[in-house]
Amino acid sequence: MTWDLRCGRWQDTLADVECDALIVDAPYSARTHGGHDSGPTVGGSYGPTTHEKHRSGTFIRKSDGGTYTRRAIEYDGWSPDDVRAFVASWAPRTRGWVVTITDHVLAPVWDAALSNAGRYVFAPLPWVAKGSRIRLSGDGPSSWTCWIVVARPRDRAFQRWGTLPGAYFMTGDNFAQRGANIVAGAKPPDLMRALVRDYTRPGDLVCDPCAGGGTTLLAAVQEGRRAVGSEMDPETHAKAVKRLEAKLAQSDLWAACERVRAEQPDLL
Repeated sequence: MTWDLRCGRWQDTLADVECDALIVDAPYSARTHGGHDSGPTVGGSYGPTTHEKHRSGTFIRKSDGGTYTRRAIEYDGWSPDDVRAFVASWAPRTRGWVVTITDHVLAPVWDAALSNAGRYVFAPLPWVAKGSRIRLSGDGPSSWTCWIVVARPRDRAFQRWGTLPGAYFMTGDNFAQRGANIVAGAKPPDLMRALVRDYTRPGDLVCDPCAGGGTTLLAAVQEGRRAVGSEMDPETHAKAVKRLEAKLAQSDLWAACERVRAEQPDLL
């Protein structure tokens, strides 16, 4: 199989896995989770999936007769000790890049843990989702940025990997990608495909121990890589497997059509 999504805690289900690259959207800090879940719109309605551009340049959700419910995060935030234990387990088993998406609270913790594991850690890369979060209390700036911490082995081969983007951006057009997310806080497929292209090579085995709805695994296979991951919630795991099967079957169909089109002789 080109992908394998296992059900259970990564400590149990992925104990036998070594990979070429680790690409993970792990839980953020308890502070970020608490701020999200205590927001006035969690569990309530504040407009549907359409968006209107505010004078500040922010894309805000606008009501047009429908409703949009902001979901609470279904899983616990991580502590610094969780990050350190994760890195201690995976750094020896990851042959190439470690790529993690996190918040400003845990980004320094990831940096220190990966450095202590012997990795060369780069300055955090901003992932900017313009208009993604609005500070409804009106007491200061909204938060549009998550941070991507990347670290490579100190091998000569990785010193010649190539120059990569210094930031990633999501526009208002990408909001549609997030509407059908299986879990709260999932990242858009375009972002994950970009990270897979930038930090792996075709045929590599990409691992996501916090797979959620399977977006990283889907992105990896669509980019010609192999993928393995785990999701500890059985209901989320079942939904993710169903999504992967449907999306990849669709991709296979399109690829077959393209091959037929390329091979069809010119009738003229």
